[in-house]
Amino acid sequence: MDNKKQTKGRQRIDTSKKRENEEKRLVTFSKRRTGLYKKSSELCTLCGTQLAILIFSPSGKPFSFAHPNIEVIARRVLEINPQSNENSDGVMDAYRRNKITELNEKLTIVSDEGGYEKEWGMKLAQMEKVRQNKLLCEQKIHELSDYNVPNMKDWLLELYGRINNRLEEPIDTQVVGMYN
Repeated sequence: MDNKKQTKGRQRIDTSKKRENEEKRLVTFSKRRTGLYKKSSELCTLCGTQLAILIFSPSGKPFSFAHPNIEVIARRVLEINPQSNENSDGVMDAYRRNKITELNEKLTIVSDEGGYEKEWGMKLAQMEKVRQNKLLCEQKIHELSDYNVPNMKDWLLELYGRINNRLEEPIDTQVVGMYN
């Protein structure tokens, strides 16, 4: 039985080269931008920093992230108001910090849920594959389409390998497995 991996799996990406494929470049931009925003948000929350990021996508669309907001950062950079007066707007600053902390917590929860959703998607895809294989088993061989014949072959080879693995197990494990 041929047990070679069919995919390359997760591999290290060379970050020193520009992506030649435009579609891959856009996908990489989108994923990296989300990660950058999350890290920036964590930096602001954990260290109390002020931060502004302005990014133009490969297609020219602008994206930004700022804490506490872009006006405060712009004034500070342009030295219109280099030192903020902590006495004025103290309530607003506290409200903003509270709101940012709340939004960062929600972002973390949503990011975690995205991971769970991805796992569920993979499980559902596997269940769909099993269901399709069961449907293939119920069809008569001469009724299989050209598309389904390779799928049936793959499934039979997988089944053959599983049976061989089962036969190679010690007898005690097989007997216990039958009653579980």
